This record gives sequence, structure tokens and C-alpha cells, in this order.
Amino acid sequence: MLLNLALWIGGAVLTVLGIYQARDPYARLQGLKAVDANARRYADWRGGTLREEQGGVTGADVMRQMLGGRLRIWGAIAVLGVALIVAGFVLR
Repeated sequence: MLLNLALWIGGAVLTVLGIYQARDPYARLQGLKAVDANARRYADWRGGTLREEQGGVTGADVMRQMLGGRLRIWGAIAVLGVALIVAGFVLR
């Protein structure tokens, strides 16, 4: 019973922590996508494609990769928390 309780509490803590920490990278990633979509609409309105003319990797691309990595890490922690909760029920 004590092991089950420890797994449930640990799983709940990891799940809440993972979800809480993943909110900021997710919000920033959505903001970058919105800015990118706005830039594409503006480029289409002008009649050209700005991004293809410039080429290369931009700072926003690097930031998008970093945020995606953080999102994957915290998402994995949240999934681990759910797995601990399930393990607490299975080991009953």
C-alpha cells in the first residue's frame, strides 16, 4: 500500500510539473508560428516570397528547435508521471 501511494504521489507530481513547465514553450512556439504565418501573408501580398529569397537558417528557426526540444522533454516527464500512476494501480 505504501508503494502504491508513493507511485501515485510521484506520478501526480511529475505529471503536474511536466504540464506546468511545457506551457511556456508551447505558448512561445505558437507565437512563433503566428508571426511566421503573418510574414508569409505579407510576402504573398507583396507578390514575392521573402523567406525563399533570403535563405539560410534564421534566429526564429533556431528558437523553434530549442522550444521543440524543451517541449519534448517536459512532455516526456508528464508521460512518465502518468506511467507511474498507472504502475501504482497495476502493482496493487
